[in-house]
Amino acid sequence: MHTGRILFAQLLDFVPRHEFNRCVRRYRGNHRTRRFSCWDQFLSMAFAQLTGRESLRDIETCLRALHPKLYHAGIRGRVPHSTLADANETRDWRIYADFAQVLIGVARTLYAHEEFGVHLDQTAYAFDSTTIDLCLTLFPWARFRRHKGAVKLHTLIDLRGSIPCFVCVTHGKIHDVIALDYLLLEPGSFYIMDRGYIDFARLYRFNEALAFFVIRAKRNLDYQRRTCRPIDKSTGLRADQTIVLCGPKTSQQYPIPLRRITYFDAETQKRFVFLTNNFALPALAIAQLYKCRWQVELFFKWLKQHLHIKAFYGTSENAVKTQVWIAISIYVLVAIVKKRMNLGQSLNEILQILSITLFENTPILQAFSLIDQQDQEATMSNQLELFNF
Repeated sequence: MHTGRILFAQLLDFVPRHEFNRCVRRYRGNHRTRRFSCWDQFLSMAFAQLTGRESLRDIETCLRALHPKLYHAGIRGRVPHSTLADANETRDWRIYADFAQVLIGVARTLYAHEEFGVHLDQTAYAFDSTTIDLCLTLFPWARFRRHKGAVKLHTLIDLRGSIPCFVCVTHGKIHDVIALDYLLLEPGSFYIMDRGYIDFARLYRFNEALAFFVIRAKRNLDYQRRTCRPIDKSTGLRADQTIVLCGPKTSQQYPIPLRRITYFDAETQKRFVFLTNNFALPALAIAQLYKCRWQVELFFKWLKQHLHIKAFYGTSENAVKTQVWIAISIYVLVAIVKKRMNLGQSLNEILQILSITLFENTPILQAFSLIDQQDQEATMSNQLELFNF
């Protein structure tokens, strides 16, 4: 006999259902749909992400085994793999992209005062991309090289909480720098990028938007030094200069002065040169900001290791984008749960716990507190007692 609410249903309490329905109506997702709604599709794909299902048949088999509990999870009927495949192929991926943005807005509010290693009043973003290899035979629309297919995830994350704010899925041939054209720049914010994004015409757009960038310079930069500022070499700084570009093309694309900062990292024994249009922050803070860019790499690593985006349930562009956006929604949802319930576990640990307890009748807070209690008992049992009576 079923008593209480299963963990999956409790997790869905953190999902704003009315906002999801609004996204569905915006793109007429449930038009001429009788049984398998967009909500059913989202729940099935969320189940697949949380439990690490490998294929559509795997999803169908596991959900069939859990059939008595599906009603309590909000899934009203059977989920044949063909029905789920058709939904992924035909229903507009923008439904789930828009809904992910709703969750992102909630998460960014919760993590607005989170520390990220640099004392900064403004918002700081890290921008980068990752490539996911695909079989060209199955994904002909994603041509990357002659015998290889791929898609790129161009991602902008808020360093406070590592929350993805902007994600653009393109085929592998799209150069990273082109993704800068899709960004809506926020005045006063910092955008941290690697040197693959150097395009001075596009970087000049940051000045016009009253935004700041921090980017690693290329070695063959043609410039002329205007002024130098004093530095403390014990911190790793080697130079803090105001420069102007001298190249016949770059000087026209970026006609105003830049700030050039040289930093030596004693741990890696590497020398870094940064360019920025911000002249107010201390030079060391600029170097520390760039170091925080590594958070976007960790986000990509976490996404690929713990969610299902390296292999896809469908082969169309719509199915791929649907799966990516639902995976991002699950990542942000777990971050929301962690913050609202003040959980001490990492996102990885939370996801692992959910993967094996998703259909248990345990209260969600108790499921995580039991882990803490077991860890404490294990630690105490390993301690040697000074007096043993």
